[in-house]
Formats: sequence, C-alpha cells, structure tokens
Amino acid sequence: MRPRIQFRRLDGIVLLDKPAGMSSNTALQVARRLFRAEKGGHTGSLDPLATGLLPLCFGEATKIAGLLLGSAKAYDADIALGATTDTDDADGAVLLQRPVPAIDAATLQRALDALTGHIRQRAPIYSALKQGGEPLYVKARRGEAIEAPEREVHVQAIEVLERQPERLRLRVTCGSGTYIRSLARDLGEALGCGAHITELRRLWVEPFRSPRMIGLDALRAVAESGDDVALLQWLLPLEAGLGHFSRVDLDAGQATRFNMGQRLRNPAWPQGQVVVFDPQRALGLGQVDAAGLLAPQRRFNA
Repeated sequence: MRPRIQFRRLDGIVLLDKPAGMSSNTALQVARRLFRAEKGGHTGSLDPLATGLLPLCFGEATKIAGLLLGSAKAYDADIALGATTDTDDADGAVLLQRPVPAIDAATLQRALDALTGHIRQRAPIYSALKQGGEPLYVKARRGEAIEAPEREVHVQAIEVLERQPERLRLRVTCGSGTYIRSLARDLGEALGCGAHITELRRLWVEPFRSPRMIGLDALRAVAESGDDVALLQWLLPLEAGLGHFSRVDLDAGQATRFNMGQRLRNPAWPQGQVVVFDPQRALGLGQVDAAGLLAPQRRFNA
C-alpha cells in the first residue's frame, strides 16, 4: 500500500509543460500531488492534444488564476488541409475530405487577414464551454445536436512559419477565449478545402513571455528524489503572475487599513486594477478610480 500523501499549504505558481494526450485537469492533479499542495487550480484548459505552457496556481495563487486566464497567449499550430473533423483536431473523426486547391501566398494571406483582429468565432462542439450548466463536450459525446455559441475574440497576429501544399504551420498571438481549433476550421473553410489541427503548442501566457517550464516526468523525478528544496525551486511566488499590472505601494499604516477592507486615496496612484504591496509582499488586488480612490477587491493571506 502506498503511503498516504501528507498535503501542505503551498502558495505559488508552477509553469508546467503539459504533455500531449493528457487533460489539463489531470496534469494539474498529478502536479498537485507531487508538490503535496492542499489547493490547486489551472489557468484555462489546454486541449488534450496540445502541449506547452499551463500555469498551475497553488494556495493563495489560485486567487489570480482568473487574471491569467484572461491574459494574452501565443501558440504554434500545425494544420492539415483537406479534412474536417468533429473535434477540429486530429483526435476527432473525419467528417469530410476535400481536395486541396493550389494556394498561393496572397490567397493564404487574405484568408488569414480575415481571421485577424476582433472577430466572431464559433467554439468547437467538443469544448469545455458550458451550455445549460454542462460542458459542450459532454453533450457531444452523448450524440446531442449542439449549436456551439459564437462570441467575439481578439486575434492579434497570425504568422506563417511554414507552408506546404497540404500543411501549414502558424504562430498565433491572441486574447482570452480564442480557440485555435476554430481558427484552423475557419481557415480551411475560407480556403475551400477544410482543415484541422494536428499539433498545438502554447508558447507563453502573459506575463510569462519567456517561461522556464518543467514537464511532468522531470517534476516526478525531482519529487521522487526526496529533495524538497530542488522541487520548490520550480514554485514561483504569487507576485510573479502579477507583473503586467500596475502597482500601488502602501506603508504599514495604509496596509493595515487595506487589510481591514478600508478605502484609501492618493491622486498619484495609477487608475484601474492594481496590485497592492506593503514593504514585504503583495497584499491583494484593488481598483483605483479617476479620483485616486483605492477600493480593495481581493486580499492575499500571508
């Protein structure tokens, strides 16, 4: 019998390189057990087929998971032309095959330009979006007819890394809620031949533009070595996930008032959502209005 895991309070962020073939939640739970963290959450699902950056939040850092979920992201995507699948990626069943026409650079660029900027996008039917309180993929697996919702997303840029007659490799920089599978599907329709994702890798998530990631196998090896110091070197402080927000620094007296939920005023403070610090650490999140009034939003426990 395996010894019972002694979970502990652990606060911070791990930049996991998620392996292919595993759900984001499974990857989170494996990592959480390796770190023996009492509480954990991830910052938005990566498809099982996808690899790459999956920030994991433990303890108090789970309070900022929603902020990271809404951050800008970048992906490298391999796209096969000529076939449409029910999942919009290689894990699905082929629905339709069509010949791939000759596609010159200008034709491809026009199709990509139409998918760049603020666009309306329909989510894949096999997605974690909920309808009637249930994920769409659950309904799809039951064979229900699904009308996936359409919503506005922001695609900042699409760069062609490689172009072959029946294959494309793209780099996509986008905002929250963008499905790269949907981009591939819509690109295939624009080109008249259909398309689906064969490989997908998330490169970065704001503010982790040059992430130092660790895979699950490497993490498991460190954890099983019994060297807790080496393991915890992969745990970033909560503050590492807040570097892209404006900062407000408080003295000891102001910090006490903030922790009591009181509002503070300073016309010099930056307007909008801010991270609030005392001399030692991040105290929480706040909102500063046009008059410099700081309203506490969420407090981080020491």
